[in-house]
Amino acid sequence: MGGTVVEVTEVGLRDGLQAEPRIVPTADKIAVFDALVAAGLRRFEVSSFVSPRAVPQLADAADVLAGIARRPDLTLACLVPNEKGAERAIAAKVDEMVTFVSASESHNRTNVNRPIADSLRGFGEVARMAAAHDIVVHGAVATAFGCPFEGDVAPARVVEIVGRMAAIGIRGVTLGDTTGMATPPIVRAVCGAIRDAHPEIAVTLHFHNTRGIGLVNVMAGLDAGITRFESSVGGLGGCPFAPGATGNISTEDLVYLLDETGHETGIDLAAMLPIARRMEQLVGHPLPGQLMKAGPRLALYPLDAVRRAVG
Repeated sequence: MGGTVVEVTEVGLRDGLQAEPRIVPTADKIAVFDALVAAGLRRFEVSSFVSPRAVPQLADAADVLAGIARRPDLTLACLVPNEKGAERAIAAKVDEMVTFVSASESHNRTNVNRPIADSLRGFGEVARMAAAHDIVVHGAVATAFGCPFEGDVAPARVVEIVGRMAAIGIRGVTLGDTTGMATPPIVRAVCGAIRDAHPEIAVTLHFHNTRGIGLVNVMAGLDAGITRFESSVGGLGGCPFAPGATGNISTEDLVYLLDETGHETGIDLAAMLPIARRMEQLVGHPLPGQLMKAGPRLALYPLDAVRRAVG
């Protein structure tokens, strides 16, 4: 398992910030983005072209994209819920549109106020609009490992939705653990089912650390042959439309795990830690990332840096 190259997608500027009540200024978002690029990240979910009224934190999506220095080695993706969002994404010259649907009917209606069938029908038009402008479309399936309203989600249901995406030409799909319901056996079952039914689909895994095993599930994904993961700087984030949702797995914690298990990411771990602390300042509350607090395991301290027992 060791030695493989793993692609990390940074979603902190979108999924991380979307539910934050304190609006982070556009200039600060761009500064964080620039710092993440300097640290070695190359793939980003930058923002979302959802209704600004629904998610005011991301109302500046076009401005953020306009302020970013484009580079040929970067992929800038944005969430696109419908044709109107696709029009805005095209105007902003995104590299990739992310269309999304939930694996459970209840969550899809809560999240986007429409049944799954309607969401899937809308994907076709978004895909046609994107193709006309040479923009890649990436699929995302929320509640792929469990739904907070319906419980377990059958792998066959996820396979069915991925198949509908594949039918309109989507070749990459993210499986989202929206409320941290994934466990290693569930991860292996879902990933195995998709691999068997749709080997042409590149699978990315998106875990939350709601129940403390987000990185355990990453290991299960690696064992299943997955080499693409999404994460958020500082562990920022959580779905605003799912009860009990907490932060995404932390980018720096993920990179630490991958470094320590012999995988390659191209990301400078030391450079990530001040970025996570800066994001904590911007949102105005502690973030759950652990490495930003403890540092890597070989961060040594002088003996006089700690209290000594006397007596």
